Amino acid sequence: MDELIEKLNNYRLENRITQQQLAQLLEVSFPTINRWFNGKAMPRPIQRYHIEKFLAQKSKKVNA
Repeated sequence: MDELIEKLNNYRLENRITQQQLAQLLEVSFPTINRWFNGKAMPRPIQRYHIEKFLAQKSKKVNA
């Protein structure tokens, strides 16, 4: 599994949210999230950017 997707999945598990809820937070479809987690697809560069930004923002809130 891609390192970024692994971090995203860890975030999901730590916060006890479903793939559907995560898809809503990232403004992508559930099948997209599901394909990322199953290794059938990888996020495009713009999606990777937004995932990194999302995780960084969530990390700041935890550390604040």
